[in-house]
This record gives sequence, structure tokens and C-alpha cells, in this order.
Amino acid sequence: MIDRSLFGQEHVRRYRETDGEVGYMWNGVPTLLLTTSGRRTGEPTTTPLIFGRDDEDFVIVASRGGAPEHPGWYRNLAKEPEVELQVKGDRIRGRARTAEGDERARLWREMAVIWPDYDEYATRTEREIPVVVIEPLEP
Repeated sequence: MIDRSLFGQEHVRRYRETDGEVGYMWNGVPTLLLTTSGRRTGEPTTTPLIFGRDDEDFVIVASRGGAPEHPGWYRNLAKEPEVELQVKGDRIRGRARTAEGDERARLWREMAVIWPDYDEYATRTEREIPVVVIEPLEP
């Protein structure tokens, strides 16, 4: 059973005000805050997401619980791939890209170890759920 007592913008608020002391670990898995630029408004939007690592890169999954459409944050990346991450107290600039082919398959398996529900989410939708790699940029 997922504990939803820390969810959405409340998760973002508590994570930010405690530098991740509250919110970094969520339901037993690590989370980060992803800030994208709105594709229509240009305004920053922040979303808490489960993440993994692939060497220096961060890996996130655009599952939206298996909904038929991609999440808004993923659609924002098509217009502006430069993002900001917060991992605990660290703020990191990065560039996002969608993993493809063998890399996507490998990263999907790794992320499904972290959050096994991803495999269930994939059965709920016709779309291929994107796996996103965020490469840190120099400060």
C-alpha cells in the first residue's frame, strides 16, 4: 500500500524546506525534485519523482501511473530539455533526453527493481513509457 500522506505539491514543499530530510525517501525509494519550464507558459514546474542513477546520470520514468498520456513534465522536455534537479540539499542543472533501444531496456529493468509497480503501469497503457536520462551540466 502506497503512503500518500506526502504527495504532489506538499511533497515538493516539505522536500524544499528540509533539503530532502523529509521527502527524499518516499515509500522506501529515493526521490528527487525535477523542475522543468512550462511548454506554454515558460513558468517553472516542480515534480517529485522516483529516481535511479546510471553512473553520473539521473534516471526517471515518465509513467504517470500508466495513464494514456505522457505526464506534463515530460511534454515540457520536448520544448526545453534543460532542467534543474534537487537531490537532498543539492541543486543540479541538467539536460534531459529520452533513452532508446537497448539503453532504455536496461534502464527500465533497473528502475523496475527500484519501483516494481512500473511493470504494472506498463500493462495499463498502449504508449511506451519513456525512460529519461538527465545528464548533469557543469555549474
